[in-house]
Formats: sequence, structure tokens, C-alpha cells
Amino acid sequence: MRVLPRRKRSNDKRTGTMPVMEHLEELRHRIIVSMIAVACGAVVGWFLFDPFIELIKEPFCDFLKANPDQRPASGCKLSFIGVTDVFLVKLKVVVFLGLLAVLPLLLYQLWAFVVPGLTDRERRWALPFIASATILFFLGGLVAYLSLPKGLNFLLGFGGQAFAPIITADKYIGFVVLVTLAFGVAFLLPIFLIFLQLVGVLSSRRLAGWRRYSVLVIAVFAAVITPSGDPYTMLAMMIPMYVFYEASIIIGRTLKR
Repeated sequence: MRVLPRRKRSNDKRTGTMPVMEHLEELRHRIIVSMIAVACGAVVGWFLFDPFIELIKEPFCDFLKANPDQRPASGCKLSFIGVTDVFLVKLKVVVFLGLLAVLPLLLYQLWAFVVPGLTDRERRWALPFIASATILFFLGGLVAYLSLPKGLNFLLGFGGQAFAPIITADKYIGFVVLVTLAFGVAFLLPIFLIFLQLVGVLSSRRLAGWRRYSVLVIAVFAAVITPSGDPYTMLAMMIPMYVFYEASIIIGRTLKR
């Protein structure tokens, strides 16, 4: 019985195109590899669960120390109601930590999927894209964590002394994870804009002409994507995003030269 050799991808080297079915097959392959990578990263996340919980609890505990009248009987321990709540919370956190652990590999899978549609010169930006995107995503997560105390003080103290918070684990951890992801995605703005300039979709002159509108769009984006909606978190996202917008214009103009 003769085994047929695996057919090579029939993408055109000059245009970087490939048939639609092969492109979908490539997408399926990249998704499977990414899922396996996240599963392996979740094993690492299992051992990082306790340190991660203690880290994200600090802003909540600091709020209760500064407001002893609102301190519940359980102290700064996160509560749970359902029998399976703790299991589900740990599962979600472990998967989230696994995603962070293999983020460079996930970005590489994204780049490898896009590569057939790029020219040889544009494919050389793989390593800078992965490195800068990883750094900016974690930088966004760091800014989210630093802005978390101000956001909690605004949200939890909004009702004054008449209310005492009883924060469940799923609500609090879900809130922190959403804020972290929102900041991480928002901080990828310059990578997206620079990429569009490199492939010729946008130009630095056009982005410079959109400065007035960009402020409004960034403000609306920050208001929608931040789950808290407090002014401190919105400003902590808006200011870096506009700085990144200006930086992408300068970097795109320099790279084009």
C-alpha cells in the first residue's frame, strides 16, 4: 500500500495567496496548536493559582483596611455561594494564567496564519511583532493592576457608609480578569496601526489627520471596554492609548523611510 505524500501548500510566492480551503485548513491547524498550548500552560497556571489570588486580593484588602466600617465579618476573604463556585473559579483562573504563559506562542500562531498573505519583506517582522505585542500586553496588565485600587475605592465607596460590600470570588476575579484583558488588548493599538501602515492600508499622514477624531474614538472605546466604568480606569486607559497613537505615527513614518 503506497502512502501518498502530504501535499504542500500551493501558495504563490509572488503574491502570497493560497486557496480558500487550504487557508481554512491552516486556520484549523493553528487553532488546534493554540488550544494544546493553552492546555499545557494551564498546568503551569495550576501552581500559580494561589500566588495570583493573593496578589489580586491586595487592593480589596487595602480598601477594607482604609474603610473598617465597611469590613464584612469574613474580612478580606472572597466569599462564594454555590457548591461548584470555587471549582469553576479556579478552572477559569488556571486557563487565564495558561493563556498568559503561552502568549508569545499564540501570537506566533496568529502571525503564521497571516504570513501566506504577506510579502517576503513583510514576513521579516515576525519577531518584532511577537516581542512588542507580548511586552505591550503585559504592560497593559500592569497598568490595569496599578489602577485597580483607585477603581475599587471609587466603585465600592460610591454608596458611602450605608453599604457594606460582600464580594464573591467569581464576581471579583471575573472583574479583575476582564480589566486585565481590556487593558492588554487596548495596549496593542500601536502594533495594529503600525502593521496597517507597513502593508499600505493606512499612512502616517492619514493617521495624523485623524488626531481630533482619534481622541473621541479612544474615549468611547475606553468607556465601552472597561468593565468598571469609573473615571480613574478610563483615564488610565485613554492616556496611554493616545500616546501610543502618536507613537505609531512616528514609528510608521520612520519605518517607511
